[in-house]
Amino acid sequence: MNRRHCATAAITLVCALALLTSTGQASAAPVPEPSPSSSSAAPADPSRRYSNADLEKVREQIETLYRKAGAATDAYNLAEEQTKKQSGEIVKLAKAIVDGQARIAALKDRAGAQAREQYRNGGLPPGAQLALSNDPKLFLDGINKVRQSQHASKSLLTELNQTQQDLETYTQDASANWEKLEANRVKQAKAKKKINAQIKAAEKLESRLEKKERDRLRQLEQDAANRAQTAWLSSGAIKDVSGEASEAGAAAVAFATAQIGKPYVWGAEGPGSYDCSGLTSQAWLAAKRPIPRTSQEQWRLLPRIDIQDMRPGDLIIYHADASHVGMYVGDGAIVHSPRPGRNVTLAGAGSMKILGVVRPDK
Repeated sequence: MNRRHCATAAITLVCALALLTSTGQASAAPVPEPSPSSSSAAPADPSRRYSNADLEKVREQIETLYRKAGAATDAYNLAEEQTKKQSGEIVKLAKAIVDGQARIAALKDRAGAQAREQYRNGGLPPGAQLALSNDPKLFLDGINKVRQSQHASKSLLTELNQTQQDLETYTQDASANWEKLEANRVKQAKAKKKINAQIKAAEKLESRLEKKERDRLRQLEQDAANRAQTAWLSSGAIKDVSGEASEAGAAAVAFATAQIGKPYVWGAEGPGSYDCSGLTSQAWLAAKRPIPRTSQEQWRLLPRIDIQDMRPGDLIIYHADASHVGMYVGDGAIVHSPRPGRNVTLAGAGSMKILGVVRPDK
């Protein structure tokens, strides 16, 4: 009876899945909350305009905040992926529990039929019935039937015990998956809070600027990217890079570049918007090569290659925490989804700090 209660309780896990869809959505390294100093570059007097030095500080602070938001987005995406996986496992286990209960019921019906048959024979066991028989032929036939009956009874008992053990295992696994599901839900909530905090802090900094200053800020952003790209190219990093895209790589590049102009939205996987790893994972999915959802998992799980061996379609992972990713398209350029407020675009592959390169179809 305890087993039945336990199994029945596990089935109710499926009913809770509806709650998960409203909270679901990535785990990265912990991301610190925005510090009070985030706005230190802003003039104390709002009427005073920003100097170039002030704007450069603002640019650096905004970049830092969006990078932290990117890391939190990776955490959110990974938790979402894990939540979907656990939800699917719970559904499978719940079905197995239901099937197991039906199997046990059928086996018990068979056992009951055997008991009723014995009752109809006067309650005597088969061996006793044979001993009372005076017909040698009936005696020999009876021995064979007794052996068959004993074998069937033993098989029935073995099958019943095994099914009950399986049912207990399914129930325990369902409970474990439920706990993982709840843990991932908590991760999602924390990551979402960090994302919103970082983006809000960055937007607050930028909102203090007049339009001309925002234009200057964007130019400073572009200048910084250009300087980094020029330094990277001057270092000879891609001097010998001449690899041609594989068939799958070419398909991935074609998909990714077709998304140029679509906005960055954290957690998005298309078709109308993307975050950085949403773009790269969907591009390779379009090339029929599914890859991990997040930039950190792409860095951790995909084969790594040297920059000199790079070819179009390869993924370049950025920053020490692997919080950003772009797809190499050749000629020292990447296509990527940069950050909130920006669209999918082409950029210099060396415009950000490169952590390494991975190849999805190696």
